[in-house]
Amino acid sequence: KAYRNWEYSHREHWTDIDSKLWYVQEKTADFAAAKDIRIYGMAGWFRQIFRDFSAKRLFWEKKMILRSFLSRIADLFVILLRDGAAYLLLIKMTLEGSITVDKFVLYFSAISMFASFIGNIMNEWNGIRAASLDVCDYRRYLDLEQPDGSGEAQAQDHLKTAPEITLDHVSFRYEESDNDTLHDISLTINPGEKVALVGLNGAGKTTLVRLLCGLYLPACGDIRINGISSRSFGREDYYRLFSPVFQDIQAGFFTLAEIVSDQIRNRTDSSAIQSAAGFDRAEECMRLAGLGEKLDTLPHGIHTHLDKQLYADGTELSGGELQKLMLARALCKNAPVLVLDEPTAALDPIAENQIYLQYRNMTQGKTSLFISHRLASTQFCDRILYLKDGTITEQGTHQELIALGGEYAWLYELQSCWYQPGYAAETPQ
Repeated sequence: KAYRNWEYSHREHWTDIDSKLWYVQEKTADFAAAKDIRIYGMAGWFRQIFRDFSAKRLFWEKKMILRSFLSRIADLFVILLRDGAAYLLLIKMTLEGSITVDKFVLYFSAISMFASFIGNIMNEWNGIRAASLDVCDYRRYLDLEQPDGSGEAQAQDHLKTAPEITLDHVSFRYEESDNDTLHDISLTINPGEKVALVGLNGAGKTTLVRLLCGLYLPACGDIRINGISSRSFGREDYYRLFSPVFQDIQAGFFTLAEIVSDQIRNRTDSSAIQSAAGFDRAEECMRLAGLGEKLDTLPHGIHTHLDKQLYADGTELSGGELQKLMLARALCKNAPVLVLDEPTAALDPIAENQIYLQYRNMTQGKTSLFISHRLASTQFCDRILYLKDGTITEQGTHQELIALGGEYAWLYELQSCWYQPGYAAETPQ
């Protein structure tokens, strides 16, 4: 018990090391990271980091083993006292003639079995306590207060048409930060409007869309959907309003159709028709997102499993293809608000151009937000918002912002000048 308590109270010393070791192991086994590791010669760097963290982990592992060994020594001492006293008593009674040899064997076996029985009970009790300590963090997580809306409003009432989105003096600050990431944002996005968010790294673009999607809660201000506060929706119900594609891609090891449609392939009579309809819609969205040629090369088509390490007949998708898959999943959800956070970052210029050409079809009948660092991709949007230091400093169409001659125009010139020999952009005053 003392050892388990010590192990639990000191776990923060090695859990951080374990997470970093896991990161190194995961990246060195990730096919998507192999190209960068080779191009930038990072193999030696990864090995050195792995050795350093392994040495730190080994230090704590030795301390754990030493304390565990000491607890076993104490356990052995108790066993010697308990069993040794019983055995000495039996031997003394046998030598004195109090019991016969056959009774000695009987009692000896009974004591051994009883000691083993008691020992197993103690070990199981200790195992239960150890398991209880292991899930303490999970229990604390479950006990955390889950901020949820009142549930007075229903997302179902806003799913059929593109909604109006209003941000009313919204601010947000991350924990342990001294400054607001977003400060006093007031904005109205009209129904069906296509809005682009641009700005330098750290301007607050991704934070803004995560606030809008309900993943974060504003520190102050309010977000309204068709005039109704986001706090009036239940959190899970509020998520139904948005189809997001974020930069972090999590796909799982299901078939392509299951990933996109969010349905498990079911061969039972009761669900077969519904699943088939969902998978037809999934294939339509995958082709719209630019995966048509890839699907035609797969032997099982949309029912091909992702990841060759788990499925011998599975497939591996490149970074750009995974982005297209996530875009197809967002389209298949068919929520009234489409949020795209750098959806073409891993695509080649041809694939990127095809996505832009399809963007109007993808967003038809929806309100959409589009984050991109490539300003040429924002020209098809109805309005462009330029963020700097957590505030909207410029907004308008592409032509209006170019005519304004501000930071958006400077960034656009900076990106485009490299395609024009003899030009160079200067930093705006």
